[in-house]
Amino acid sequence: MTAPSVTVNGDQVPLTGVATYTTTLDWLRDRGLTGAKEGCAEGECGACSVMVARPGTTSPTEWTSVNACLVPVAALDGQEVVTSEGLGSSSDLHPVQQELAVRGGSQCGYCTPGFVCSLAAEYYRPNREPAAEACDHEHGPNGVDLHALSGNLCRCTGYRPIRDAAYALGAPEADDAFAARQQQPPPEVRPTRIAVDGAEFVRPQTLTEALDLLVERPEAQVVAGSTDWSVEVNIRGRRAPLVVAVDRLPELRELSFRTGHVEIGAALTLTEIERKLDGRVPLLAELFPQFASRLIRNGATIGGNIGTASPIGDAPPALLALDAEVVLASPRGERVVPLADYFTGYRETVRAADELIRSVRLPLPLAPVVGFHKIAKRRFDDISSVAVGYALEVTDGIVVRARIGLGGVAATPLRAVATEDALIGQPWTEESVRRAAAVLATEGTPMDDHRASASYRSAMLGQSLLRLFHNHREEVPA
Repeated sequence: MTAPSVTVNGDQVPLTGVATYTTTLDWLRDRGLTGAKEGCAEGECGACSVMVARPGTTSPTEWTSVNACLVPVAALDGQEVVTSEGLGSSSDLHPVQQELAVRGGSQCGYCTPGFVCSLAAEYYRPNREPAAEACDHEHGPNGVDLHALSGNLCRCTGYRPIRDAAYALGAPEADDAFAARQQQPPPEVRPTRIAVDGAEFVRPQTLTEALDLLVERPEAQVVAGSTDWSVEVNIRGRRAPLVVAVDRLPELRELSFRTGHVEIGAALTLTEIERKLDGRVPLLAELFPQFASRLIRNGATIGGNIGTASPIGDAPPALLALDAEVVLASPRGERVVPLADYFTGYRETVRAADELIRSVRLPLPLAPVVGFHKIAKRRFDDISSVAVGYALEVTDGIVVRARIGLGGVAATPLRAVATEDALIGQPWTEESVRRAAAVLATEGTPMDDHRASASYRSAMLGQSLLRLFHNHREEVPA
């Protein structure tokens, strides 16, 4: 097995003696690359953003921005990382750095290197093209999507000059080395085993190896994007004797439309799924922009969001509305569990210690009336107080099928079965929807906490169904 190392700004750096819980951010800063900062240690501010070379969806390799505070550096064994220092220097600024400088996009500068890396990843996005028509307030005439910066916070500069810098960027020059790198194959994913001070980090090469390891060590902590586990490591000081990384297992990274269902690999990131589906599952297309930030979606996986079993995860309500199934793999074989039966209690599921989520299945055909409503204190990059996913079928003005998934109103994500029953067989009219909305307001067991009161959560449930009706009544034939 090759000695663990990471290529940083073109130089190969060994991981000798690095503790398995060490984040990429801490590792980089210990080596004098202090551009990336720690602002929150939770992936909410983007001050730690760096670029990683990942397999692309429209090019062999794509520069992908990630939160260095959430990625264990051991997970980058054999991979390529670029920091703000690697993009340019004071005597030879990168185009992103140049535009931020001349347009006043930095004051204290604490957050600036993170903005630089996130914006550089967008600058090199392979399908970024100048807009043919008038742009909205979130997309520039040069094709820049400001959502690429949705995970980067600035507390003193103000966002207008940062936006101006983003919209001033042209296309990469013909001799741009970072653009040329995208036309070459991505770094090879290699098996990893790092052992330091009695703790281990292991990246198996195959699904079989991973499952055998879980049989041998059922206490292992499984990670993919590590956007949940690393918060525990950073904020609560959690440590695991064994961490098993499954994010690059080929068996967990397939997406296909098959007879009767869509199969989505559990280790695909939310960004990869969004781009591969390209709007073909409309409910998920509504979910993705509201799921945290682009930085988080670049790392977080659909299997991880289900596997954490959080009652406020954004994906489960939408997947419940889609009648999703979870494919669990173990040395004994595979079993398929309806997502509605997967959650058994707070952060508890039916998954056995020797099982992995291999994929998520969405039955076809898809319901035509869909919606994903997330109620949170901020429009983007926030944890939901309430999340609701809808998938309804209306025929001749009558609701013939209804699936509603809820998050944030119980110890687990759940289906709003009573509301579904109140809708099915009823006319799709404001009167009948109001009656069903009153039922929806009673679903779950919402609680008071720092995000919202129980009464507010209940009120938002009822209003959500009315919003769905008003958004869709014109497109549903009477």
